[in-house]
Amino acid sequence: MGVKAMLPSYELGFYALVVTCAVLYSGSGIFQASRDSMNRKAFRDGIKPGWHYFGRKMDVADFEWVMWFTSFRNIIIFALSGHVLFGKICSMTVPQHRAVMYMTYGVLAVLGSMGLVYLMIILSHCLLLYSVALAKQKWLCYVAGLCCLASFKVEPFGSWQSGFVTGAFDLQDVLFYGGCTFTIMRCMSFALESSEKEEGIYSIFDLLKYNFYLPFFFFGPVMTFDQFHAQVSTRELRRKDDEMKSIRVNALLHVGAILAVDIFFHFFYILTLPSDLKFVNRLSDWSLAGLAYSNLVYDWVKAAVMFGVINTIARLDHLDPPQPPKCITMLYIFAETHFDRGINDWLCKYVYDHIGGNHDNILKELVASTTTFAITTLWLGPCQLVYIWSLVNCFGLNFELWVQKFFQLGPFAKLEAKLSGAMSRRIRAAFGAVNFWAIVLYNILALNSLEFALLVTKRLLVMGFPVSTLSIWFITYCGVQLIKERERILAVQEEDKGDKAKVE
Repeated sequence: MGVKAMLPSYELGFYALVVTCAVLYSGSGIFQASRDSMNRKAFRDGIKPGWHYFGRKMDVADFEWVMWFTSFRNIIIFALSGHVLFGKICSMTVPQHRAVMYMTYGVLAVLGSMGLVYLMIILSHCLLLYSVALAKQKWLCYVAGLCCLASFKVEPFGSWQSGFVTGAFDLQDVLFYGGCTFTIMRCMSFALESSEKEEGIYSIFDLLKYNFYLPFFFFGPVMTFDQFHAQVSTRELRRKDDEMKSIRVNALLHVGAILAVDIFFHFFYILTLPSDLKFVNRLSDWSLAGLAYSNLVYDWVKAAVMFGVINTIARLDHLDPPQPPKCITMLYIFAETHFDRGINDWLCKYVYDHIGGNHDNILKELVASTTTFAITTLWLGPCQLVYIWSLVNCFGLNFELWVQKFFQLGPFAKLEAKLSGAMSRRIRAAFGAVNFWAIVLYNILALNSLEFALLVTKRLLVMGFPVSTLSIWFITYCGVQLIKERERILAVQEEDKGDKAKVE
């Protein structure tokens, strides 16, 4: 109820004004803190010389972002440019064999970048899981796949396998574990899809073509085997209307996002500031809340840029890859919170939806979410911080269902039925605001540190109560109402499209 309920335009305008003023006020506090801390000795490792003519240094605390645009930049440009050129030639000359050509290029690229021993390790895991797939037993596929994944994520097995790869360069560990773990997820998808195949089994070459598609190999996203196989096997390669225009626009947006982040890092040290808890503790509650929130927004931008670039390459190859994650600004529901939509799709298809069904039963939902987060914990690498992150997010996902079931009981359902759609929407937004900050606090555990997460929680909920707590809750409520308004507009548009389709 209340999904399509409208609110007065002046009310929505007030919400937008409140959110805008709050963001500007919080941002000014972070900017001031960044300027004051630019030359602090404690931040020497996280802040490096940047734009001298503006008198600004740059936040370089994020290893991944720095890696992409320094040591890995030339490799990315060279490898992906070669793939695009090679793929274009193949699609024009031998479209029916393009999957084999992609596989050949991918194998050669992996061989050239990581060496023969690494390639043999990858092929051995592929062969092992292919052999398991021959039995066509799902439980065996899960057991074998998770054991293979554990062999890279649990010590000393991971170090033992990485020790076979000779040589040393800055990106060796990143490429080693990235390529290996994504390979296991793809092999599990292949094995599980083969188990459901009514007659026979897919060939080993189908697995190799799927695994060695270079844009997805090292960093994902994971595209389930059934989707990849169906799309790459299409012989008639046709573009949708304005598809190339869309690809060019997305490519320009990604370039713009990269430049925006680079500019942002010269004026807001959102990644380095949380490393000094004594300094952060002197910030105002508003600045601290903005700092926690901006860390999540940045991580989304980083994921959107990485997967967006890869997806652009895949779309040029006539594939329809998993979309970038939904912006954290548009989230107030745990079920939609993910930074890697490929892994999320994989988990939903093979674990979460498979066990939870329609996610309406409390017990099934508990088992499904617990199993999903257990596998996610293994995927991320078991450690204390990951355990805590998994536990609180699993609780949040289940707590949503518990609250929903509670308010669906007779007395509450009758009470809501008496309310107008607008009032129902306001009440739901108030609960959504609480959920929004639960998502923020639970996820900065993984993005920053447990100590920073505890500091933010203590300041906003204990020391800042009631003024800061209620003020930030109200501002978040205004933001959730704006999100709901966007959802309402999209729902109306989808309904109009459905009506037009029926008429036609």
